[in-house]
Amino acid sequence: MIHNYLLVNTSIVGNIHAGSDIRIDGSLQGNIECSGKIVIGEQAHIQGNITAVNAEINGKINGNLTIQEVLTLKATSNIEGDITTQTLVIEPKAIFNGSCKMKDLKNPDKNAKQ
Repeated sequence: MIHNYLLVNTSIVGNIHAGSDIRIDGSLQGNIECSGKIVIGEQAHIQGNITAVNAEINGKINGNLTIQEVLTLKATSNIEGDITTQTLVIEPKAIFNGSCKMKDLKNPDKNAKQ
C-alpha cells in the first residue's frame, strides 16, 4: 500500500483529506482528516485539528485531536489542545496541555450522555 508523505521543509496552508495512512514531517496550517494512521514527525508543526483512526505524535500540534482508536504521544511531542480518543499512550517527557475525553466503545450510549 502506498502512503502519503509530507517532507521536512515543506509547508502547506489548507486542509488535508487522506484516504490512507499519512506521515507529516513538514508544517501544516489546516485540518487533517485521515481514514488510517497519521504519524506526525519530530520536526513537524501542525496548526489545526486532526481526525484519524490511529495517531503517533512526535512533533508539535496546536489544535484538537479526535482519534478513534489509539493515540500515542512520544517523548518529543508537544500538544496544545483537547484530545478525544479510546486509548491514550503518553511517554515520559511528552507535553500535553488541554483536556482529554476517553471514549468507551464497549458502551457507546455512555459516550452520548457525557
